[in-house]
Amino acid sequence: MASSSWSATLRSAARTGIRKGWRSYLWLLKILLPISFATALCDYLGWIRSLNFILEPVMGLLCLPAAAALPILIGLTAGVYGAIASMAVLPLSVDHMTIVTVFVLIAHNLPQEGVIQARSGISFLKTTLARLAAAVITCLAVAWSLQPAAGGGAAPFAETGRLAVAFGPFLHGWLLDMLQLAVKILLIVLGVMLTIELAKALHLIDVCVRMFAPFLKMMGLDRRAGLLWLTGVLFGLAYGGAVIVEQARELRLTPEEVEKLQISIGINHSMIEDPLLFLPFGINPFWLWVPRLAAAVAAVYLIAAWYKLKSIFAEKTPCGR
Repeated sequence: MASSSWSATLRSAARTGIRKGWRSYLWLLKILLPISFATALCDYLGWIRSLNFILEPVMGLLCLPAAAALPILIGLTAGVYGAIASMAVLPLSVDHMTIVTVFVLIAHNLPQEGVIQARSGISFLKTTLARLAAAVITCLAVAWSLQPAAGGGAAPFAETGRLAVAFGPFLHGWLLDMLQLAVKILLIVLGVMLTIELAKALHLIDVCVRMFAPFLKMMGLDRRAGLLWLTGVLFGLAYGGAVIVEQARELRLTPEEVEKLQISIGINHSMIEDPLLFLPFGINPFWLWVPRLAAAVAAVYLIAAWYKLKSIFAEKTPCGR
């Protein structure tokens, strides 16, 4: 009887995972398809090239071509999926896509996620500026390490093929590319959602929290924030926002601990699903996980040092002055 009940629980978890995965995938396609087509069309018509004089100096700081500004700007406002849709149709080299990916993974969907974090105890402006600064500094380090070629891989499609390729073949090529990307993303999203639901059914979430306690200490975070940190890591800020807001109130963390936690998960969240979505571009997994984790740890220790300096300064300042 117990065995059949356990099997029923696992089957229910699997069905829930597949259902959630499919629902998330359909929602993703609503973003992916129109943004991808709009980006491809802008490239086909040569509109992106016309903005080079504005974009090249800014993107040049990160060793990126002007076209790379589009997925970054879309990622900042529309999120990871919009950035992926844009990247899928732009002629960027793997090194350039790696730098763009690192930026987008750290700083994406800033309006929505900034509001979620603000509701759980940190200034919207502070977390937004912290993520932007972390993205720029981390990408500078990644660019220095990769030393991407100045030209950026393939020549822009708008320059080499716009006049020679008719709209029909262009549309056919875009559809084939998107079909391949959509199949890969479907497999990834379903796999992630299945894993999460099965982990919940097997009560592995609490085990993971206890297991990660030493890691949290190494990162400079309070152990009580383990569930919040794990929620951000597994579900991201958008999906896990309700849990993060509720638990942040109940734990009654100090302002310093709240700030360290929120900056950490702001820079480094959704560590499973989001990086996996960029794998179809051929990016080395090292760059998908390590740079933003390192950036999150560095940010937490910088905040701790800042609070320590404030405390020392306060102790040395006479009362009432």
